[in-house]
Amino acid sequence: STFKIQSTSMVDMFVILLVFLLKSYSTSPINITPNESLKLPSSTSSQQPTEALKLVISKTGIFVEDEKVVSLQEGDLSATDVDASDTQFIRSLFNALDGAAKKTKAIAAINNELEFAGNVLVQAERSLPYDVIRKVMYTSMMAGYANVKLAVVSDH
Repeated sequence: STFKIQSTSMVDMFVILLVFLLKSYSTSPINITPNESLKLPSSTSSQQPTEALKLVISKTGIFVEDEKVVSLQEGDLSATDVDASDTQFIRSLFNALDGAAKKTKAIAAINNELEFAGNVLVQAERSLPYDVIRKVMYTSMMAGYANVKLAVVSDH
């Protein structure tokens, strides 16, 4: 009598292994392409970026997902950009971030795969005064984007 090898269970095992390896293999899907005029600060941090709303602060303006929301004069905010009662608060930036947060929350309510984590990835010109970056971070937190990450250029 001839002996036949049962290959079905072996194929199942390889499929399970393949799925496991694909799930555990992690590459960074975040594509950060800084503007040519934007010089990011350097750092030795090796943390991978997470999926986040992209916010850019250049010398000419503040951009939310490539849309200019505030104009800057050589990296400085004008008195009309900040709230009179709270000088740390940038009203037009808040409106843009709040709109983005509401949109994400509305999608998350329908799609269980997505959740609003409040992540914002800030690409800031390294020569900008810290005061401007602090105001942007404060405004981001007020709009629900409390998890602020700064994009940097690797030093090693």
